[in-house]
Amino acid sequence: MTRLQEQQSAQDVAAAWPDLVTAALLGTDRRPLATAPELLDQAALQAVQRRSGLRAGPAGAAAVAPAPEDPRPPLPEPAARRLAMLLPGPDASSGGSGSLANISELLPQYLTAAAGHGYRVPSALVPPLLDAARARSELRGDAAQLAGPLGRWLAERNPDWRYVLRTPLPGDSDQADERLWQEGLFAERVTHLTRLRRRDPAAARELLRSCWSTERAEDRLLFLDALQERLSAEDEPWLETVLSDRSKNVRLTAAELLSTLPGSALARRMAERARAAVRLTDTADGPRLTVHPPTACDAAMLRDGIPATSPTGRSERAFWLGEILAATPLETWQRDLGSPAEVLALPVSDTWAAELREAWSRAAVRQNDTGWARALLAGGPATGQAAGGAAKLLGVLPPLERAEWTAAYLDRHSLDAHSLGEAFQLLVACPAPWPEPLGRAVLRALARVADGGGYPWSHSGVLGVAERALAPESAGALDALAAGAGSAWAEMFTRLAATLRLRATMLAELAEPAAAVERL
Repeated sequence: MTRLQEQQSAQDVAAAWPDLVTAALLGTDRRPLATAPELLDQAALQAVQRRSGLRAGPAGAAAVAPAPEDPRPPLPEPAARRLAMLLPGPDASSGGSGSLANISELLPQYLTAAAGHGYRVPSALVPPLLDAARARSELRGDAAQLAGPLGRWLAERNPDWRYVLRTPLPGDSDQADERLWQEGLFAERVTHLTRLRRRDPAAARELLRSCWSTERAEDRLLFLDALQERLSAEDEPWLETVLSDRSKNVRLTAAELLSTLPGSALARRMAERARAAVRLTDTADGPRLTVHPPTACDAAMLRDGIPATSPTGRSERAFWLGEILAATPLETWQRDLGSPAEVLALPVSDTWAAELREAWSRAAVRQNDTGWARALLAGGPATGQAAGGAAKLLGVLPPLERAEWTAAYLDRHSLDAHSLGEAFQLLVACPAPWPEPLGRAVLRALARVADGGGYPWSHSGVLGVAERALAPESAGALDALAAGAGSAWAEMFTRLAATLRLRATMLAELAEPAAAVERL
C-alpha cells in the first residue's frame, strides 16, 4: 500500500471501481488496463479506501487520533444488513445493490425511521451512507445523524463529505450554528434560518436583518420566505420597511407575508380596496354581489405588492382585483356578508364569479383558513386547473379530512389520461401513510384503469406515491388485482405488493429491539 500511496495523489484515483470490474472481465466488454498485478493493486487500494472512508495520502504521514466514541446503540443486525442492501454499490449507475428498481424510494424512509430510533450505523456502512447522502441532499440530515461522531471525523478528512460539518444535529452548540450561517451553502443557510425561526422567531428575524443589505436579491427572496413560520405582529415593522426593497420579487413576498397578518396595516389597506371593489347590492331578484375592479394601479397599490401589469394574460383590472382579494383578510367578508358558505352562495355575474372564487381560494391558503378551505372544496374541482387549486386547499385541512375528501374524489373519477395530473396532486397533499379508506379508493381507481386498458407507465406518478404511502396491509389486495389483470398491470401490481411487504419488513427490523423490551 505504501508504494501505491506514493504513486497516487489524494485527489486522483487512476481508475474507478466500475472500470476495474470491466478490466477484469473476459469477452467483448473487457476494457484494457495495465498488467494483472497493477489491476489487483488498484482493486486493493480502492477497497481499502472505500472501507476506511479516507483518501490515499503520502507515505509516512503522521497517524491521526481515532474518532470519538459513539455511545448510541448500533443498528440491529437485520436492519444493518437491510441498509447494506439499500445503499448504492460502488457502481452508482446500477441504481443500488438491491434488485428492486424502486429501492431509492425506500432509503429515505429507512433513514428517517432509523434516526428516530436513535441508532448509529455500523462503521463499515458510514462511508457508503455519506456517499449516498452526498448525491441526494434530502438524505443529509438523517445520514449525518446516523453517522454521528464518526461521520464528522471522516468529513474532516474527506472533502467529498464536508456537507456533514455543515449539517446541524440535535445538541449542536451555538458556535456550530454560527459556522453554518457564515460558511454553509445557500440551501444549508435557508435550513438553518428555518430551524432557528421555529426555535426563536425573534432571533431569526434579527439574524436576517443583520445581513440583509449584503445578500443577493434571489437569496433575500428565499430567506424572507422562511419567515412564514411563526409569523406574528412583531415582524410587521421590519416587513413594512422591506416593502421598499430594491427587488420587486422581494417586495411582493413581503406584501404577501403582511397580508397573512389580519391586523396588519397592509391587510387593512387591502380590505378597504376590496370593499370598494366588491359590494352587496339589493336588486329586484334579491341581494347579489356587484364587482367594480380598480381602473388603475396607483403608487400605493404598487408599494403594497400589486404589480402594475398582469403577468398571467388576464385583463389588468381582473388581475388587480385578484391580487387585492387574495391579500384581504377573509374575516372581512364574514363580518360584512356572513359565513364562508353564505358568501360563496351569493349570486354574482358570470364575468366575475370565477375570479372571486379563485382569489378567495388563494386567500384561504395564504391565511390557512380551514373554514374557507372547507367551503371552497365543498363542490369539488371541475377542471385540471381547479384540481391544482384544490390540492393547495387540501393542505389547509387536517390530514384525516384531506384523505377523506380525496377518497371521495377518486371514487367519482377514473384515473384516465385527463385526470391523472389531478389525482397525483391530490394524493401528494395527503401525508403518508394513507388511512385505510384512501388506500382502498386508490386501489379501486387503479383497478378501473387496468380494466379500461390503460398503461401502467402512464400512471407512474400515482404509482410512485402509492409505493410510499399505501399501508403494507394493502399487499394482499394488490395480489388479487394482479391475478385478474393483464400482463403489464399484473407485473406492476406484483411489484407494488412486494415493495409494501419489503417496507413493512424494513420497519419491523428497526423496531425489533423496542418490541422485545415491551414484551419483557
